[in-house]
Amino acid sequence: MSGLGISPRLSLRGFRARILVVFLVFGALFSGTAFQAAANTQNLYIVGNDRGGYLHDRLIELKNLQRNRVLVEIRGRVCFSTCTMFLGLPGACVDPDTMFGFHGPSRSGRKLPKEDFEYFSRVMAGYYPEPLKSWFMNKARNRISGVYKVKGAELIRMGISPCREA
Repeated sequence: MSGLGISPRLSLRGFRARILVVFLVFGALFSGTAFQAAANTQNLYIVGNDRGGYLHDRLIELKNLQRNRVLVEIRGRVCFSTCTMFLGLPGACVDPDTMFGFHGPSRSGRKLPKEDFEYFSRVMAGYYPEPLKSWFMNKARNRISGVYKVKGAELIRMGISPCREA
């Protein structure tokens, strides 16, 4: 018994429980995209060099950014493949010097069956504003190996917002 009338064993259990609750609360608050949003008071996500990745993973990331109303600035040297889908987020902007790389959907560089190719092309194009969407559907999606390179300055001429000076 301690001098306060509380068993040391009980107080240690209570302390552990409180610590566990604190970790759980902070874990929930600062996991994934919520950590990015909370870490930056402006709800801003700056995209550096990004060569793309799996479509499924990018779709999850895009939905999280949209749900949390995070503004995206694409400022790296390169933004290829699924990175280009950031262009369709509300308020997204680009650096005029960033090189964007567009290509059609594939399975690790191999052609998809026609039905899958059409479906995933539409999914990707759904994240592009016009006239970029039409250009992608008419031309860029047909390139499977390599990418069509487009400078941010050209996308700005197509109507994509330029980022303010950093």
